[in-house]
Amino acid sequence: MKTKQTFEEYLRKENLSENTITSYLWTVNYFTEHYDTVNKENLLTYKGYLMEFFKPKTVNLRIQAINKYLEYLGKEKIALKAVKVQQKNFLENVISNADYNFLKKQLKKDGNMEWYFVVWYLAATGARVSELIQIKIEHIEIGYFDLYTKGGKLRRLYIPKKLRKETLEWLEKTNRSSGYLFLNRYGDRITTRGISQQLKNYADKYGLDKKVVYPHSFRHRYAKNFLEKHNDIALLADLMGHESIETTRIYLRRTASEQQKIIDKVVNW
Repeated sequence: MKTKQTFEEYLRKENLSENTITSYLWTVNYFTEHYDTVNKENLLTYKGYLMEFFKPKTVNLRIQAINKYLEYLGKEKIALKAVKVQQKNFLENVISNADYNFLKKQLKKDGNMEWYFVVWYLAATGARVSELIQIKIEHIEIGYFDLYTKGGKLRRLYIPKKLRKETLEWLEKTNRSSGYLFLNRYGDRITTRGISQQLKNYADKYGLDKKVVYPHSFRHRYAKNFLEKHNDIALLADLMGHESIETTRIYLRRTASEQQKIIDKVVNW
């Protein structure tokens, strides 16, 4: 007789990350230890407990885990609804275009070519730092890099012509024709932590606000610049790999410093 697969086995077939699996198992374990049966009443009690003690983002992660468990049990009908996460109506800590261009110019002037390209790639492709470190020289040659998102959805990261041309010239000068694009001083693929740390060092060196010089800040810059030049939010959502267009809408809003500038200029009463 075929034994029923465990919840863990069920999750492993779903192509989820180790962190997600661990988190889901922990959540379900907590629930089954504290509630004797899986019914609507207990699920709502658990949700109430979560909402009282945790932030909405955490509550939703726990709900996702529980709903996956319900799916495994064949009880999707009693799935829990996610709670609303209050979004700020402005973007915080986004590098300005002027600071981005200044940083790029300084890095090039000082001969820090690899970091000049790190900054340029982050801001001109909209890559997440975890995606950036996967780019290979072969991708530069064809002009794009295909990624698979968590749900197994394909997303294509395009490398603009100007950036491609300059990268290939740099690679030729450094005699590199294959492998990962960004390497550390030991010739190994650079780490996401290494990038974050080094960007902070350059912010210090060039007198920039460290709060705005971090990898994701350049992804925000990409989105802002893209919409200013080509106002197509549906296309941007695809390019950034957003599941929902609602996530992308934040880029239509002003950054906090832009809001401040407008207020200072406009409000004179």
